[in-house]
Amino acid sequence: MSGTELRRWYWLKEELADFARLLGVRATGSKQLLTDRIAARLDGREFAEPVRAPSGAGRQLSGPLTADTVIPPGQRCSQVVRAWLAEQAGPSFHFDAEMRAFFAAADGTRTMGDALDHWHRTRDRGERSIDPQFEYNRFTRAWRREHPEGGRAELLAAWQEYRNLPVDERGRA
Repeated sequence: MSGTELRRWYWLKEELADFARLLGVRATGSKQLLTDRIAARLDGREFAEPVRAPSGAGRQLSGPLTADTVIPPGQRCSQVVRAWLAEQAGPSFHFDAEMRAFFAAADGTRTMGDALDHWHRTRDRGERSIDPQFEYNRFTRAWRREHPEGGRAELLAAWQEYRNLPVDERGRA
């Protein structure tokens, strides 16, 4: 199999990790990173591991938090932060892509109040894009749009049919 052929198919991350182990390739990292490593091995190319940026995981917030609490660089989307934001924003609060990006960009100048404002500002943006690595979620959204009365069993059958086709022979979700 070539790297090109590998990329024609949908793979679960677990399947890629198993394949990487079989090939003697490092089996950790994102789905995209695993695919890139395996494709390089299959094509007989060297793979340059990406250089990881320092995590900056210094000081992390711990309770009690207030709206004036400054978010340190490298702050994780922790349970402490989640609890405070859920208390302020309500039980629908969750760390979606916008909130994860907000915390990833924290440079020590933003506060928890800014995070709460960001949460409220990003709620009315309508349907958000789904990153490519979440193909099942993208497929589900598109399928539900086309089959509003469809049930879960029908969705899963359609997903299996979709995922069993090579990428170049199916519409993208």
